[in-house]
Amino acid sequence: MSTHQVTLLPDEEIERNFREIAPALTDAEALFEANRCVYCYDAPCTHACPTHIDVPSFIKKIASGNLLGSARAIFDANPIGATCARVCPVEVLCEGACVEKTLMHKPIEIGRLQRYATDFVLAAGLDVLKAGAPNGKSVGVVGSGPAGLTCATYLARLGYDVTVYERKQLPGGLDTYGMAEYKMTQRVSTEEARAVERLGVRFRLGVEVGRDISFEELEAAHDGVFLGVGLGETGRLDIPGEELEGVYDALYVIERIKSRRWETVPLGRAVAVVGAGNTAIDAVTQARRLGAERVMLVYRRGPAEMPAYEYEYTLAKQDAVEFLWQTAPVEVIADAGGKRVAGLRCVRTEPGEPDASGRRSVRPVEGSEFDVPADTVIKATGQQKMREFFASVPGVGVDSAGHVQVDPETMRTGNPKFFAGGDCVNGGREAVDASQMGKLAAQGIHLALTGERVEFAGARVPLHEETQNLKAH
Repeated sequence: MSTHQVTLLPDEEIERNFREIAPALTDAEALFEANRCVYCYDAPCTHACPTHIDVPSFIKKIASGNLLGSARAIFDANPIGATCARVCPVEVLCEGACVEKTLMHKPIEIGRLQRYATDFVLAAGLDVLKAGAPNGKSVGVVGSGPAGLTCATYLARLGYDVTVYERKQLPGGLDTYGMAEYKMTQRVSTEEARAVERLGVRFRLGVEVGRDISFEELEAAHDGVFLGVGLGETGRLDIPGEELEGVYDALYVIERIKSRRWETVPLGRAVAVVGAGNTAIDAVTQARRLGAERVMLVYRRGPAEMPAYEYEYTLAKQDAVEFLWQTAPVEVIADAGGKRVAGLRCVRTEPGEPDASGRRSVRPVEGSEFDVPADTVIKATGQQKMREFFASVPGVGVDSAGHVQVDPETMRTGNPKFFAGGDCVNGGREAVDASQMGKLAAQGIHLALTGERVEFAGARVPLHEETQNLKAH
């Protein structure tokens, strides 16, 4: 083993460290929690959920012992409801809006109740959604992340012949490859994909659109196409030494952790993670749980401006992560051999003037450079937009920020045959936001192909009258 490689904790200790932070409810706990709900008529929890799951309805069904009906209410509005039960920031969504949070200072545990119901049907292999009668039309879905799986589900329910193209060997996108292991294992997202497959959706795994199949072939094979490709590689630091051995993208490291082959994770004794979003938190906490002796989060702004949610920050503090605030990397330092990371040269920063959005810029403090010893540097500075990918699709445009431009009600792009949703459109939000976009896209595709308006659970959206029928193209 390399002298730079951390000595991993024993497997049994790692397994303890990676136990779920929000474990499943017992039957008694679920019944007690469900009966705490007051079933609000104008439920703020439902409004706060981007997919607008009828929360009082599914909780009431749990209280009455109808778990199948509860799961049906969830999956009807959100086909990745089991995933979202684990990874959604419920503290700022449904549970954050719960009236019991105000009255009793403790919201209903909506996320764990949602998991209780959805786990029941997944474990039993029960199908709560049904495919529609074949309508003779075909749609290709590019990407099997939250937006793609959701769009495919609703299209199958409408009777479409759906094929999902996924470049990875497992479906699920970031839910499968990018979520911290203590939040969710790969099993959950792949089981949801299997449920979609049982609706008649075909999955072509290990197939990359643009390489293994051209856009021209895709367009010729289908009446409509949905693009749910997410975002690209982690953004560059653009500093000297970035190409040294020991510098990794956060998602690369997290994907190795998701394999659960701990020995393959490229991790040193001292780890510096650059960034302060939720992915950065996932990287620092998991590095600590694998046995890294010192883990530092390096961020050019202060804690009040970090993009990560407060509960994520709290988790990292509990894991004894060090925080270097108002600190920006300026160089990755090489070891004596000039090939491997030996440290990170940083500079202190101070707030500058606010930009057009009101967010303050930062500027380096002259003469404040200092070195941080590190043998692993992990970049978690956000993912790049896939401008080059979309430039190859005729009529599909991106805005100045690199987001795909769509009609927000139908998710149709400038090319009337192509629709898009998820991170490639919103720039990188939650899985539940991507799921809602997939739902809207399915409605938009159906309207464009048939002229018929449909409205799925939680998608009360006025569609444009002028949406064109793809049959004319």
